[in-house]
Amino acid sequence: MKAPAFSYLRAESLSHTSALLREHGDSARLLAGGQTLLATLNMRLSKPQLLIDISSLVELRGIGLRGEYLRIGALARHVDIECSEVVAKHLPLLTQAAPHVAHAAIRNRGTIGGSIAFADPAAEWPACALAADAELILSDGQRERRVMAGDFFIDLYETDLRPHEVLVALEFPLPGPARRFAFSELARRHGDYAIVGIAVAADVTAGVLSDLRIAFFGMGNTPMRALGAETCLAGTAADPSAMYTAIESLDEDMRPDADLHSSAAAKRHMAGVLLQRAVRAILNPEAAP
Repeated sequence: MKAPAFSYLRAESLSHTSALLREHGDSARLLAGGQTLLATLNMRLSKPQLLIDISSLVELRGIGLRGEYLRIGALARHVDIECSEVVAKHLPLLTQAAPHVAHAAIRNRGTIGGSIAFADPAAEWPACALAADAELILSDGQRERRVMAGDFFIDLYETDLRPHEVLVALEFPLPGPARRFAFSELARRHGDYAIVGIAVAADVTAGVLSDLRIAFFGMGNTPMRALGAETCLAGTAADPSAMYTAIESLDEDMRPDADLHSSAAAKRHMAGVLLQRAVRAILNPEAAP
């Protein structure tokens, strides 16, 4: 199919972008990497009257350290994160996750900001933002607003991003020396959306886990913290008893719906398998694949 007719404007600045969004309201859409938007246009699932191209806004670019944070601009491409030495050194969770984001051709064009703002519940970056305690920086062209990742994702494709706001960047607190990360997902084929996925961050001291953040994706309408499993595993070395209790707790925290590929029961089983793999990788990083 062909996309419906639409007008096109290239934004000159953040303030210009927000002014256009205020003027055109729901009839306008932002265009960055376009890897989701153009597909929905061609399938006529989206019919905006105006595309606002923000791909040239320098305020949304860059990957680097800012004080005690790693800042990633919303226009950073998936491949930029995948190949960044700064990311690999300071937040390896993102380096682990990046190769799972779609296929190389899409990673060369798609942006982290587009993925976060679209908030697909089976996407990798929203869960990583949740596990790594990211803060999202939003702007209406005049003022910035900061929202923690845990408060940003509200429901299916629904976020705290206001109609005239633009996602500018994500800031991740730099982890301490005891912090470790693990990422894993199950998909029908590499590059497909995950059936179930997991991103985990935890401190490890003398083989004992603490300060865990376990985020699942593909298990609900948003990325979800497994709070029960975090509690069960905190202060333990993930011995079989603690691991069993943590997996059992997923039934309380996660109530996935069946989809075209898996039943709800199968998703819950896969979540337990991924939790075991992720915790094993955190405790024994040398043995991780």
